[in-house]
Amino acid sequence: MSRLDSVIRRLRAQRACLRCAAEMIRDLPGPVLELGLGNGRTYDHLRETLPDREIFVFEREVAADPDCLPDAAHLLLGDIHQTLPAAVARFGPSVALVHSDLGTGDAEMNRRLAGFLAARLPGLLRPGGVVISDQDMSLAGAEALPLPEGVGPGRYFMCRAR
Repeated sequence: MSRLDSVIRRLRAQRACLRCAAEMIRDLPGPVLELGLGNGRTYDHLRETLPDREIFVFEREVAADPDCLPDAAHLLLGDIHQTLPAAVARFGPSVALVHSDLGTGDAEMNRRLAGFLAARLPGLLRPGGVVISDQDMSLAGAEALPLPEGVGPGRYFMCRAR
């Protein structure tokens, strides 16, 4: 599969998972966390899909299109290893949705990052809260969810806090 076809497949999977999660949290209060702003496409999609939600974005260094930036109060700048633990203290278990797209091309780095996230995300999720991730991770107190139709195994991962 070409790299172009691979990214198209990944983005379709991401959109399908976001659509599914938005429906799942429709009646669940709480903010949304976007881990990794990148160029801002997913953040832009989230604010369109969930217009009444507060969306907090975590990013190490901003390189997004200016039209796809959250305001300063909703942008948590810095290394995720510092900003995410601070978020657990700030938000506690109140978050309805976490979307994490922090993976790299380095399998070992991805494995360590998934372990770091898996240890902290349960402290952020309210019961019924959903995590969508490009990395496979087991979260204590969460159940793996089936992927939406058309999303291949291993492309994206979803779970919900009990």
